[in-house]
Amino acid sequence: MQPNEVKALLESRIEGCDFHIQGEGCNFQVIAVGEAFEGLSPVKRQQLVYAALSDEIASGALHAISIKTFTPAQWQTAPENAQ
Repeated sequence: MQPNEVKALLESRIEGCDFHIQGEGCNFQVIAVGEAFEGLSPVKRQQLVYAALSDEIASGALHAISIKTFTPAQWQTAPENAQ
């Protein structure tokens, strides 16, 4: 899979989030930013993203995924958002 394919899948399955994807093959780093994560624990946030990719993970199309999630307010001060 390509990063743009992973991004399209996530955008179609989780409303109101921006996704920043890096990686290639079946190994990807996902940064997700959205109101959907407001009030959720870190584990629940990761579960939301994993659930959106469960078919691809089960099929082996995606193998290794690291996920970082942020609310829009958290993203403003996140080191990953440094310009």
